[in-house]
Amino acid sequence: MTEREKMLSGALYASEDPELAAARIRARTLCGRLNQTPPEEREAQEEIIRRLFASVGENSTVNPVFWCDYGSNITAGDNFYVNYNCVILDCAPVTFGDNVFIAPNCGFYTAGHPLDAPTRNAGLEYARPITVGSDVWFGGNVVVLPGVTIGYGSVIGAGSVVTRDVPPGVLAAGNPCRVIRRLVPEEG
Repeated sequence: MTEREKMLSGALYASEDPELAAARIRARTLCGRLNQTPPEEREAQEEIIRRLFASVGENSTVNPVFWCDYGSNITAGDNFYVNYNCVILDCAPVTFGDNVFIAPNCGFYTAGHPLDAPTRNAGLEYARPITVGSDVWFGGNVVVLPGVTIGYGSVIGAGSVVTRDVPPGVLAAGNPCRVIRRLVPEEG
């Protein structure tokens, strides 16, 4: 099994594997180009995003400054909006549905490190997927940790650290993030 296969399966893997290192350099290069593309060059931005992500839907925007580990593990639906200063560590799949809005300074981190120092110091890590349903809004400065699923129609309040799954149709906030209340369809 290659280190990439281990990474995507959730097993411990060596992140400094040459194949993975080359893929991260490719992603950094594309992110750098995206971050330097003038805002009026919308078609050029879209082309970079399509080359970077595994797939991205129509009418999607990724504002600078944006960074990711691989890009090839990110899937986004239609009307995907990423505001400034977003980081996605996509060592495992990161999937966003349609109509997902991400406020500034948010992070989505699939990567994790072993708690025991010898294993961690050996350069091994693991990754768990992040899944975000459609119609989800993230307030500013939200952090989503490995293995989390966020249900459709939910709102994650600013400054939250999402450590576990969030059900559909709720307002959730805090550190650690927890459900505050159910949302009603008429709220706007």
